[in-house]
Amino acid sequence: MSPAAAKRESERDSEAQQAHAKKQRTGNGTDDTMAAAGEIDEDLHSRQLAVYGRESMRKLAGATVLICGMKGLGAEIAKNVILAGVKGVTIQDASACELADLGAQFYLTEADVGKNRAKACAAKLQELNPAVTVTVNTGEITDDLCKQHTVVVCTEVPLAKAKDIDAFCHANGIAFIRGDVRGVFGSLFCDFGPSFDVLDVDGEEPHTCIIASISNDATPLVTCVDDERVELQDGQRVLFTEVKGMTELNDGVPRRIKNVKAHSFELEEDTTAYGQYTGGGIATQVKETKKLAFKTLAAAMEDPGEFLLSDFAKLDRSAVLHVGFNALDAFAMKNGRLPTPGSDSDAAAVVACAKDINDAASPATKIDDVDPDGVLTVFAKTAAGYLSPMCAMFGGVIGQEVVKACTGKFHPLHQWFYFDSIESLPAKETLTETELAAEGSRYDSQIACFGKTIQRKIESQKIFLVGAGALGCEFIKNFALMGLSCGADGKVTVTDDDVIEKSNLSRQFLFRDWNIGQAKSTCATNAAKAINGALNVDPLQNRVSPDTEDVFDDDFWQGLDVVVNALDNVNARLYVDSRCVYFGKPLLESGTLGTKCNTQMVVPHLTENYGASRDPPEKSAPMCTLHSFPHNIDHCLTWARSEFEGMFEKSPGEANAYLAKPEEYATAARQAGDAAARENLEKAAECLLTSRCSTYEECVTWARLKFQDAFHDKIAQLVFTFPEDATTSNGSPFWSAPKRFPHALDFSTDDASNLTLIRAMANLKAELHGLERPSWAADDAAMADAISKVDVPEFKPKSGVKIETDPKATAPASHGMDDEAIIEDLLGKLEQVRLGFAADYRLSVIEFEKDDDTNFHMDAIAGLSNMRARNYDIPEVDKLKAKFIAGRIIPAIATTTAMATGLVCLELFKVLNGAKLEAYRNTFANLALPLFAMAEPIAPKNFEFKDMKWSLWDRWILEGDFTVKELLDWFEVKELTAYSVSCGQSLIYNNIFPKHKERMNQKVSDLVQTVAKMQIPAKRKHFDIVVACEDEEGEDIDVPLVSVKFR
Repeated sequence: MSPAAAKRESERDSEAQQAHAKKQRTGNGTDDTMAAAGEIDEDLHSRQLAVYGRESMRKLAGATVLICGMKGLGAEIAKNVILAGVKGVTIQDASACELADLGAQFYLTEADVGKNRAKACAAKLQELNPAVTVTVNTGEITDDLCKQHTVVVCTEVPLAKAKDIDAFCHANGIAFIRGDVRGVFGSLFCDFGPSFDVLDVDGEEPHTCIIASISNDATPLVTCVDDERVELQDGQRVLFTEVKGMTELNDGVPRRIKNVKAHSFELEEDTTAYGQYTGGGIATQVKETKKLAFKTLAAAMEDPGEFLLSDFAKLDRSAVLHVGFNALDAFAMKNGRLPTPGSDSDAAAVVACAKDINDAASPATKIDDVDPDGVLTVFAKTAAGYLSPMCAMFGGVIGQEVVKACTGKFHPLHQWFYFDSIESLPAKETLTETELAAEGSRYDSQIACFGKTIQRKIESQKIFLVGAGALGCEFIKNFALMGLSCGADGKVTVTDDDVIEKSNLSRQFLFRDWNIGQAKSTCATNAAKAINGALNVDPLQNRVSPDTEDVFDDDFWQGLDVVVNALDNVNARLYVDSRCVYFGKPLLESGTLGTKCNTQMVVPHLTENYGASRDPPEKSAPMCTLHSFPHNIDHCLTWARSEFEGMFEKSPGEANAYLAKPEEYATAARQAGDAAARENLEKAAECLLTSRCSTYEECVTWARLKFQDAFHDKIAQLVFTFPEDATTSNGSPFWSAPKRFPHALDFSTDDASNLTLIRAMANLKAELHGLERPSWAADDAAMADAISKVDVPEFKPKSGVKIETDPKATAPASHGMDDEAIIEDLLGKLEQVRLGFAADYRLSVIEFEKDDDTNFHMDAIAGLSNMRARNYDIPEVDKLKAKFIAGRIIPAIATTTAMATGLVCLELFKVLNGAKLEAYRNTFANLALPLFAMAEPIAPKNFEFKDMKWSLWDRWILEGDFTVKELLDWFEVKELTAYSVSCGQSLIYNNIFPKHKERMNQKVSDLVQTVAKMQIPAKRKHFDIVVACEDEEGEDIDVPLVSVKFR
């Protein structure tokens, strides 16, 4: 972006911000965060609603939270809790801002030094969510202050004071959380009172099983259809519904199960005297409330119980840190300060204090060594450090615990969690007082851990951040705080081709409502520069893909130090991964899904790459299930979205393709002459011939007849072809589980859902044909009157209709049509109707957009799905649930995102330190449980031949413009026979083809351009080929990719 353009962008932001602030002050603006009192703004919170649900969101909206301490950790917690949508947040801090606070507190600036921390950051926190009341308290923490809140969170509060606060909270039904970060070490404690109800321990949807049989026994065996494994567990309870024969189980009473197998379980109930099972039935897991009793902080200090582990390579670490944090607090109370960074004497004093504490501990809690491998010494030497990645990680974890305390959703931490990333630090011997001493800069709290040498290296890094959404916002905030790329030689390139939408604002915290419609990368860059003006960052709006290799060319990739992915799709991740492998660049990978996150470190020559392992593909329902035999709401919604896209996107798109170039289209259709060409032509004809509308009333007629066809006639035909007592070829019931016997629907204008669907379909049809929507279209009575005038033909079932029942079929049943004759007939009719159109006549193609509630897209899809569900007696869903499933919305919350980026940035320090493989950690975490599973990355697979070794990270580079013969000779020297050379999909040479011998003296660079049709940019000096080789014994040898540097 040019300086002039940047200035204009900044001015527009400033004007929009001032206008928004004026609306807030004067009250003339309406805050739409809550559409009405107690009503959740689903456009804003849709991704969060997918995680928490409406009930938990309503509880959040009634909760108030006190957050004590507004250094980096406190600000992170406040940010996450405000974005979550609580009623109010009080930020308490009696201290003034120091310059070193700017290393982790993103809402403080140099102009705030000397001001009260809470006051200085309150306005910016308030901007995150105008629906949350942000209050400042600059006094001390009192009982009166605490009792006004649902949850009290303490950071930077001495242990003795924290014990007093917790005792009051414990006795008065107030949840208490204490968290602190010290360098690369962190501590967290939760006390939700003597009796706390966990309403949903994991947040997962209840598991369901489709019943196949139930025995009449003292311990009856329940078998389930073998489509999917039974995901239930012994001791859980289930509810039975729709059971035929053994109807006693349909009484709504939960029943406990045991002996769960892959496709069966047993009931703890005697069914001997019950009716005999004849069919049907669904067993649904009952999510049970779990009661937890928490100890006070004082009691838990003496008897901590089990710690939540994060790294199984550090089984004994939590107990050491429990003593260590206690000793550090004692040191701080005695000396009025934390240990001097790098001080041997202060570290020894902390270790000595830890030994005294341990000696006085009960035998059950005493540990053998308080300083194993010098861990506590390093802890003490770096405890004065304060890192933004640690604040981000713990801010995410603590923010989630606040939500749990307010809602009872998910299992709380019970009660201690200690964490360290000691492997992120440089070598112990470098942690000297001189190296860690403050230099009077905003980075002093980071220098207190890593030293000046590493800090200068951090500032000079060249980083590529791919994505500026939720993860990208958190990353670039961390980069600015860390000083990453803030030196003269440093640079962050951030790219994202997306623009900001309203739904982004609940978790992409650098954006505001006045940024909606603007480029994400530009807005994120501007916000990060406001955090740290020294950040050197270049925002781009390019997608990273093979199509943009002229932008992200060889020179660009070779000039990078580290690549950080902040992407939301696998294909993009795989492409970036392939580039990092090719150019030998570290890739830091992460992703989130609701409360779950994973991080993966991809380090050249040390670890396998991202693409080395893949998740199994998602299981999709067979075509016949979607078309005729759905048995859950997901099937109905998948069908509904497919119908929507067919009617409003694919068919009009095909029609426009015909209208744009009718002669070329007709020629191509005739030449193909197959079923695919016929089907495409039928789509065009459907819009231009059979269902073309010229008035809104005709759109209503079309919608009403579509309803009749989909939900009455086709279902009536299905049950005519396969009546309820139909049997298969082997004599078993056709309508056996998981199939559900359907019934046809009769349309009624008295049914609001019927009216809503017809209105949505008619409005979309009118939009497609460019017709004006009359004012009466929004009136139910007028719409009902228009529908009543539609002549609906009486349905008469037909014999011999073929309905696909094969689960393996991927296309509708063939009707034995003469494709060529139909194509010719349709082309003739289309040509006749086209002559009546203007030359530029086109239909409006409607692409599905889930996040605009005024466009009728979700009204149509939810209506189609629910009518389909009603056909098959499947429970219907509201529009929000329909949006989650049909819109394939990825559940997302700010807490998980913050935690993931914190973990990744801790790994970034290891890259800068040149750490060994055993220092790195890949992480899977689930904040709902909570669970942390950290593991050393997997090393790459190595290959060996003779005295050569290589892995996927290696390329063999040949210097010179080789002929084919010279290329083969190069391999011959290595005692390898190169028998095949390919470039892309093209074969350059293979020794089994006699004609290829004519190419022996041709330049390989000429062949890749003439045979493989590769266009080599003028500034690219090389091309890549794949060479297949064998050894002297004829065994294939997998050699690295070969790059020929021919220029």
